[in-house]
Amino acid sequence: MTTTPSQKLYTGVVPVVGEEQKPRIFTGRSSAPAARTEQIQRLYKIPEFMRTAAETWVSEGGEDAGGACSLRQAASVIFVRDGEDGLETILTYRPGSSPLGVVAFPGGTVTPGDDDATPWYGPTPDEWSAKFKFKNVTCARRTVIAAIRESFEETGLLLAGEDGQNVAESGAGEEQMSQREAIADQDKSFGQFLTSSGLKLRTDLLRPVSRWQSPDFFHKRYDIAYFTTVVPVGQNAKLLEGKGVWGSWVNVRTLMESRDTSELGDRIGQPNTVGKTLEELVTPAVMCMLESLATSETGVSWLAKRRTVEVKKPVLVKNDGACMLSFTEVVPVSSKTGTLGTVGPLKSASVAPS
Repeated sequence: MTTTPSQKLYTGVVPVVGEEQKPRIFTGRSSAPAARTEQIQRLYKIPEFMRTAAETWVSEGGEDAGGACSLRQAASVIFVRDGEDGLETILTYRPGSSPLGVVAFPGGTVTPGDDDATPWYGPTPDEWSAKFKFKNVTCARRTVIAAIRESFEETGLLLAGEDGQNVAESGAGEEQMSQREAIADQDKSFGQFLTSSGLKLRTDLLRPVSRWQSPDFFHKRYDIAYFTTVVPVGQNAKLLEGKGVWGSWVNVRTLMESRDTSELGDRIGQPNTVGKTLEELVTPAVMCMLESLATSETGVSWLAKRRTVEVKKPVLVKNDGACMLSFTEVVPVSSKTGTLGTVGPLKSASVAPS
Protein backbone atom coordinates (compact mmCIF):
# COMPACT_ATOMS: atom_id res chain seq x y z
CA MET A 1 0.00 0.00 0.00
CA THR A 2 1.36 3.45 -0.88
CA THR A 3 1.70 6.18 1.70
CA THR A 4 1.57 9.95 1.74
CA PRO A 5 3.76 12.33 3.78
CA SER A 6 0.86 13.15 6.08
CA GLN A 7 0.36 9.56 7.17
CA LYS A 8 1.91 8.13 10.30
CA LEU A 9 4.04 5.05 9.91
CA TYR A 10 4.40 2.08 12.21
CA THR A 11 7.68 0.25 11.96
CA GLY A 12 6.16 -3.18 12.53
CA VAL A 13 3.93 -5.41 10.43
CA VAL A 14 0.54 -4.15 11.57
CA PRO A 15 -1.16 -1.23 9.78
CA VAL A 16 -1.65 1.99 11.72
CA VAL A 17 -4.83 4.01 11.83
CA GLY A 18 -3.80 7.28 10.21
CA GLU A 19 -5.04 10.83 10.24
CA GLU A 20 -8.74 11.40 9.74
CA GLN A 21 -9.80 12.05 6.17
CA LYS A 22 -13.00 13.41 4.77
CA PRO A 23 -15.43 10.51 4.37
CA ARG A 24 -16.34 9.53 0.86
CA ILE A 25 -19.94 10.23 -0.05
CA PHE A 26 -21.82 7.92 -2.37
CA THR A 27 -25.09 8.80 -4.04
CA GLY A 28 -27.55 6.67 -5.94
CA ARG A 29 -27.59 6.65 -9.73
CA SER A 30 -31.34 6.78 -10.16
CA SER A 31 -33.11 10.01 -10.98
CA ALA A 32 -35.04 9.85 -7.71
CA PRO A 33 -33.36 11.37 -4.65
CA ALA A 34 -31.24 8.77 -2.90
CA ALA A 35 -30.06 8.75 0.68
CA ARG A 36 -26.41 9.69 0.94
CA THR A 37 -24.07 7.19 2.51
CA GLU A 38 -20.60 7.34 3.93
CA GLN A 39 -17.91 4.78 4.54
CA ILE A 40 -16.96 4.59 8.19
CA GLN A 41 -14.22 2.75 9.99
CA ARG A 42 -15.01 0.65 13.02
CA LEU A 43 -12.38 -0.24 15.57
CA TYR A 44 -13.06 -3.20 17.79
CA LYS A 45 -11.17 -4.55 20.79
CA ILE A 46 -9.76 -7.98 20.08
CA PRO A 47 -11.95 -10.58 21.86
CA GLU A 48 -10.06 -12.37 24.61
CA PHE A 49 -10.16 -15.73 22.85
CA MET A 50 -8.35 -14.18 19.85
CA ARG A 51 -5.67 -12.19 21.69
CA THR A 52 -2.97 -14.86 21.93
CA ALA A 53 -3.23 -15.59 18.21
CA ALA A 54 -3.04 -11.86 17.43
CA GLU A 55 0.02 -11.35 19.64
CA THR A 56 1.76 -14.35 18.09
CA TRP A 57 0.95 -13.09 14.60
CA VAL A 58 2.55 -9.72 15.37
CA SER A 59 5.62 -11.15 17.11
CA GLU A 60 6.31 -13.56 14.26
CA GLY A 61 6.04 -10.91 11.57
CA GLY A 62 2.46 -11.30 10.41
CA GLU A 63 2.06 -11.91 6.69
CA ASP A 64 5.83 -11.66 6.26
CA ALA A 65 6.19 -14.89 8.26
CA GLY A 66 3.77 -16.85 6.07
CA GLY A 67 0.25 -16.83 4.75
CA ALA A 68 -2.94 -17.07 6.75
CA CYS A 69 -4.65 -20.39 7.40
CA SER A 70 -7.17 -21.42 4.76
CA LEU A 71 -10.83 -20.60 5.27
CA ARG A 72 -13.46 -23.22 6.06
CA GLN A 73 -17.04 -22.64 5.03
CA ALA A 74 -19.49 -22.14 7.87
CA ALA A 75 -23.04 -20.97 8.39
CA SER A 76 -25.01 -19.40 11.22
CA VAL A 77 -28.70 -18.64 11.69
CA ILE A 78 -30.16 -15.68 13.57
CA PHE A 79 -33.51 -16.84 14.94
CA VAL A 80 -35.89 -14.08 16.02
CA ARG A 81 -39.20 -13.85 17.82
CA ASP A 82 -41.34 -11.12 19.35
CA GLY A 83 -41.01 -11.14 23.14
CA GLU A 84 -43.07 -9.27 25.70
CA ASP A 85 -40.53 -6.44 25.82
CA GLY A 86 -39.25 -6.47 22.26
CA LEU A 87 -37.30 -8.51 19.76
CA GLU A 88 -35.49 -11.61 21.01
CA THR A 89 -32.85 -13.88 19.51
CA ILE A 90 -31.11 -17.13 20.45
CA LEU A 91 -27.51 -17.02 21.63
CA THR A 92 -25.44 -20.06 22.59
CA TYR A 93 -22.17 -20.69 24.40
CA ARG A 94 -19.36 -22.35 22.45
CA PRO A 95 -16.49 -23.98 24.39
CA GLY A 96 -12.95 -23.56 23.14
CA SER A 97 -11.94 -20.91 20.64
CA SER A 98 -14.48 -21.16 17.85
CA PRO A 99 -14.16 -18.50 15.11
CA LEU A 100 -17.90 -18.01 15.60
CA GLY A 101 -17.16 -16.58 19.06
CA VAL A 102 -17.49 -17.72 22.67
CA VAL A 103 -21.09 -16.53 22.46
CA ALA A 104 -22.74 -16.72 19.05
CA PHE A 105 -25.84 -17.49 17.06
CA PRO A 106 -26.47 -21.19 16.33
CA GLY A 107 -24.24 -22.50 13.56
CA GLY A 108 -21.12 -24.38 12.58
CA THR A 109 -18.92 -25.58 9.74
CA VAL A 110 -19.81 -27.34 6.53
CA THR A 111 -19.30 -31.13 6.61
CA PRO A 112 -18.85 -33.64 3.76
CA GLY A 113 -22.44 -34.77 4.23
CA ASP A 114 -23.64 -31.34 3.16
CA ASP A 115 -22.68 -32.29 -0.39
CA ASP A 116 -25.26 -35.10 -0.42
CA ALA A 117 -28.31 -34.73 -2.63
CA THR A 118 -30.85 -32.96 -0.41
CA PRO A 119 -34.12 -31.74 -1.94
CA TRP A 120 -35.52 -28.39 -0.90
CA TYR A 121 -38.18 -25.78 -1.50
CA GLY A 122 -37.02 -22.23 -2.06
CA PRO A 123 -34.38 -20.23 -3.94
CA THR A 124 -32.08 -22.27 -6.16
CA PRO A 125 -28.38 -22.73 -5.35
CA ASP A 126 -27.64 -20.28 -8.18
CA GLU A 127 -29.81 -17.66 -6.49
CA TRP A 128 -28.18 -18.24 -3.11
CA SER A 129 -24.76 -18.02 -4.74
CA ALA A 130 -25.64 -14.60 -6.16
CA LYS A 131 -27.04 -13.38 -2.84
CA PHE A 132 -23.89 -14.28 -0.89
CA LYS A 133 -21.34 -13.67 -3.67
CA PHE A 134 -20.01 -17.22 -3.43
CA LYS A 135 -17.37 -18.31 -5.92
CA ASN A 136 -19.53 -21.18 -7.16
CA VAL A 137 -22.90 -22.85 -6.78
CA THR A 138 -21.45 -25.78 -4.83
CA CYS A 139 -20.31 -23.45 -2.04
CA ALA A 140 -23.76 -21.89 -1.89
CA ARG A 141 -25.60 -25.19 -1.80
CA ARG A 142 -23.54 -26.79 0.97
CA THR A 143 -23.65 -23.60 3.06
CA VAL A 144 -27.44 -23.39 2.94
CA ILE A 145 -27.71 -27.04 3.94
CA ALA A 146 -25.17 -26.53 6.74
CA ALA A 147 -27.16 -23.59 8.10
CA ILE A 148 -30.31 -25.68 8.51
CA ARG A 149 -28.47 -28.80 9.67
CA GLU A 150 -26.38 -27.02 12.30
CA SER A 151 -29.43 -25.20 13.64
CA PHE A 152 -31.27 -28.49 13.95
CA GLU A 153 -28.35 -30.20 15.69
CA GLU A 154 -27.79 -27.36 18.12
CA THR A 155 -31.32 -26.19 18.92
CA GLY A 156 -33.76 -28.74 17.50
CA LEU A 157 -35.37 -26.07 15.30
CA LEU A 158 -35.96 -27.60 11.88
CA LEU A 159 -36.63 -25.62 8.71
CA ALA A 160 -38.13 -28.49 6.74
CA GLY A 161 -41.56 -29.71 5.74
CA GLU A 162 -43.49 -32.29 3.73
CA ASP A 163 -44.25 -29.63 1.12
CA GLY A 164 -43.61 -25.99 0.37
CA GLN A 165 -46.50 -24.80 2.53
CA ASN A 166 -45.92 -26.58 5.81
CA VAL A 167 -43.17 -26.94 8.39
CA ALA A 168 -42.48 -29.98 10.56
CA GLU A 169 -43.85 -29.75 14.07
CA SER A 170 -41.53 -29.79 17.04
CA GLY A 171 -40.21 -33.20 17.95
CA ALA A 172 -39.07 -32.63 21.51
CA GLY A 173 -39.06 -36.30 22.42
CA GLU A 174 -36.24 -38.77 22.87
CA GLU A 175 -36.48 -40.04 19.29
CA GLN A 176 -35.67 -36.68 17.73
CA MET A 177 -32.93 -36.02 20.27
CA SER A 178 -31.28 -39.32 19.33
CA GLN A 179 -31.54 -38.35 15.67
CA ARG A 180 -29.86 -35.01 16.38
CA GLU A 181 -27.07 -36.74 18.30
CA ALA A 182 -26.50 -39.19 15.44
CA ILE A 183 -26.30 -36.35 12.91
CA ALA A 184 -23.96 -34.31 15.14
CA ASP A 185 -21.67 -37.34 15.57
CA GLN A 186 -21.88 -37.96 11.79
CA ASP A 187 -23.23 -41.45 12.43
CA LYS A 188 -26.18 -40.51 10.23
CA SER A 189 -26.36 -37.96 7.46
CA PHE A 190 -28.80 -35.08 7.58
CA GLY A 191 -30.08 -36.14 4.16
CA GLN A 192 -30.86 -39.64 5.43
CA PHE A 193 -32.81 -38.17 8.33
CA LEU A 194 -34.85 -35.95 6.03
CA THR A 195 -35.59 -38.76 3.59
CA SER A 196 -36.67 -41.20 6.30
CA SER A 197 -38.90 -38.48 7.77
CA GLY A 198 -40.45 -37.56 4.42
CA LEU A 199 -39.18 -33.98 4.65
CA LYS A 200 -37.57 -31.44 2.36
CA LEU A 201 -35.66 -28.32 3.40
CA ARG A 202 -37.59 -25.03 3.51
CA THR A 203 -34.80 -22.73 2.37
CA ASP A 204 -37.43 -20.18 1.41
CA LEU A 205 -37.77 -19.43 5.13
CA LEU A 206 -34.18 -18.14 5.29
CA ARG A 207 -33.08 -14.59 4.57
CA PRO A 208 -29.45 -13.61 3.81
CA VAL A 209 -27.89 -11.16 6.28
CA SER A 210 -24.12 -10.95 5.87
CA ARG A 211 -20.92 -12.83 5.22
CA TRP A 212 -17.83 -12.51 7.42
CA GLN A 213 -14.36 -14.01 7.20
CA SER A 214 -12.09 -14.59 10.21
CA PRO A 215 -9.01 -12.33 10.56
CA ASP A 216 -5.80 -13.60 8.95
CA PHE A 217 -4.05 -14.07 12.28
CA PHE A 218 -6.54 -16.55 13.77
CA HIS A 219 -5.45 -20.19 13.75
CA LYS A 220 -8.92 -21.42 12.74
CA ARG A 221 -10.56 -19.32 10.05
CA TYR A 222 -14.15 -19.49 8.87
CA ASP A 223 -15.98 -17.94 5.94
CA ILE A 224 -19.34 -17.53 7.68
CA ALA A 225 -22.64 -16.95 5.91
CA TYR A 226 -25.24 -15.46 8.27
CA PHE A 227 -28.91 -16.16 7.65
CA THR A 228 -31.99 -15.15 9.61
CA THR A 229 -35.50 -16.53 10.10
CA VAL A 230 -38.34 -16.75 12.59
CA VAL A 231 -38.95 -19.85 14.68
CA PRO A 232 -41.43 -22.13 12.89
CA VAL A 233 -44.86 -22.30 14.49
CA GLY A 234 -45.15 -25.19 16.92
CA GLN A 235 -41.40 -25.62 17.41
CA ASN A 236 -39.39 -24.99 20.57
CA ALA A 237 -35.65 -24.75 20.97
CA LYS A 238 -33.81 -27.28 23.12
CA LEU A 239 -30.04 -27.72 23.44
CA LEU A 240 -28.40 -30.91 22.23
CA GLU A 241 -28.01 -33.28 25.17
CA GLY A 242 -24.44 -34.01 26.17
CA LYS A 243 -22.98 -31.18 24.07
CA GLY A 244 -25.02 -28.05 24.59
CA VAL A 245 -23.71 -26.09 27.59
CA TRP A 246 -25.78 -22.92 27.55
CA GLY A 247 -28.28 -21.35 25.20
CA SER A 248 -31.11 -18.92 25.71
CA TRP A 249 -33.49 -16.45 24.16
CA VAL A 250 -32.27 -12.95 24.99
CA ASN A 251 -33.94 -9.57 24.62
CA VAL A 252 -31.68 -7.82 22.14
CA ARG A 253 -32.28 -4.26 23.28
CA THR A 254 -31.73 -5.14 26.94
CA LEU A 255 -28.57 -7.03 26.01
CA MET A 256 -27.15 -4.06 24.14
CA GLU A 257 -27.98 -1.69 26.98
CA SER A 258 -25.84 -3.86 29.28
CA ARG A 259 -23.06 -4.52 26.76
CA ASP A 260 -20.42 -2.85 28.94
CA THR A 261 -21.26 -5.06 31.92
CA SER A 262 -20.64 -8.75 32.58
CA GLU A 263 -24.35 -9.52 32.94
CA LEU A 264 -24.49 -12.05 30.10
CA GLY A 265 -21.14 -13.63 30.90
CA ASP A 266 -22.11 -14.06 34.54
CA ARG A 267 -25.44 -15.58 33.52
CA ILE A 268 -23.68 -18.16 31.34
CA GLY A 269 -21.47 -18.96 34.32
CA GLN A 270 -18.49 -20.52 32.54
CA PRO A 271 -14.87 -19.86 33.61
CA ASN A 272 -14.17 -17.97 30.38
CA THR A 273 -17.37 -15.89 30.52
CA VAL A 274 -17.73 -14.76 34.14
CA GLY A 275 -16.69 -11.15 34.56
CA LYS A 276 -16.43 -10.60 30.79
CA THR A 277 -18.28 -7.90 28.86
CA LEU A 278 -20.24 -8.68 25.72
CA GLU A 279 -17.46 -7.26 23.56
CA GLU A 280 -15.01 -9.76 25.08
CA LEU A 281 -17.29 -12.69 24.27
CA VAL A 282 -18.46 -12.08 20.72
CA THR A 283 -16.85 -11.41 17.36
CA PRO A 284 -17.27 -8.12 15.49
CA ALA A 285 -19.71 -9.92 13.18
CA VAL A 286 -22.02 -10.95 16.02
CA MET A 287 -21.81 -7.53 17.66
CA CYS A 288 -22.71 -5.75 14.42
CA MET A 289 -25.74 -7.96 13.92
CA LEU A 290 -26.86 -7.54 17.52
CA GLU A 291 -26.65 -3.78 17.01
CA SER A 292 -28.78 -4.05 13.91
CA LEU A 293 -31.29 -6.32 15.64
CA ALA A 294 -31.62 -3.77 18.45
CA THR A 295 -32.90 -1.18 15.96
CA SER A 296 -35.85 -3.38 14.97
CA GLU A 297 -39.05 -3.37 16.99
CA THR A 298 -40.43 -6.68 15.70
CA GLY A 299 -39.41 -9.79 13.86
CA VAL A 300 -41.37 -8.63 10.82
CA SER A 301 -39.49 -5.33 10.62
CA TRP A 302 -36.17 -7.15 11.00
CA LEU A 303 -36.93 -9.67 8.26
CA ALA A 304 -38.30 -6.97 5.96
CA LYS A 305 -35.00 -5.06 5.86
CA ARG A 306 -33.47 -4.92 2.40
CA ARG A 307 -29.87 -6.06 2.53
CA THR A 308 -27.00 -6.35 0.11
CA VAL A 309 -24.53 -8.92 1.39
CA GLU A 310 -20.95 -7.71 1.48
CA VAL A 311 -17.98 -9.91 2.37
CA LYS A 312 -16.27 -8.45 5.44
CA LYS A 313 -13.00 -9.39 7.10
CA PRO A 314 -11.59 -7.53 10.14
CA VAL A 315 -7.92 -6.67 9.87
CA LEU A 316 -5.37 -6.17 12.62
CA VAL A 317 -4.31 -2.52 13.03
CA LYS A 318 -2.46 -0.36 15.54
CA ASN A 319 -4.49 2.43 17.13
CA ASP A 320 -2.79 4.63 19.75
CA GLY A 321 -0.28 1.84 20.30
CA ALA A 322 -2.88 -0.87 20.87
CA CYS A 323 -3.73 -3.72 18.51
CA MET A 324 -7.36 -3.66 17.44
CA LEU A 325 -9.60 -5.13 14.76
CA SER A 326 -10.74 -2.80 12.03
CA PHE A 327 -13.35 -3.03 9.29
CA THR A 328 -15.39 -0.58 7.25
CA GLU A 329 -19.09 -0.16 6.70
CA VAL A 330 -21.20 1.91 4.32
CA VAL A 331 -24.02 3.56 6.27
CA PRO A 332 -26.52 6.38 5.72
CA VAL A 333 -24.99 9.75 6.55
CA SER A 334 -27.77 10.41 9.04
CA SER A 335 -27.46 6.96 10.61
CA LYS A 336 -26.77 6.75 14.32
CA THR A 337 -24.33 3.89 14.42
CA GLY A 338 -23.89 3.63 18.18
CA THR A 339 -20.55 2.68 19.65
CA LEU A 340 -18.54 -0.36 18.72
CA GLY A 341 -15.07 0.18 20.08
CA THR A 342 -14.49 3.36 18.08
CA VAL A 343 -16.71 4.62 15.29
CA GLY A 344 -15.81 7.38 12.88
CA PRO A 345 -15.24 8.45 9.29
CA LEU A 346 -12.97 6.22 7.25
CA LYS A 347 -9.33 6.67 8.18
CA SER A 348 -6.30 5.71 6.17
CA ALA A 349 -3.92 2.94 7.16
CA SER A 350 -0.28 2.64 6.25
CA VAL A 351 2.38 -0.01 6.41
CA ALA A 352 6.04 0.78 6.82
CA PRO A 353 8.19 -0.46 3.97
CA SER A 354 10.20 -3.55 4.80
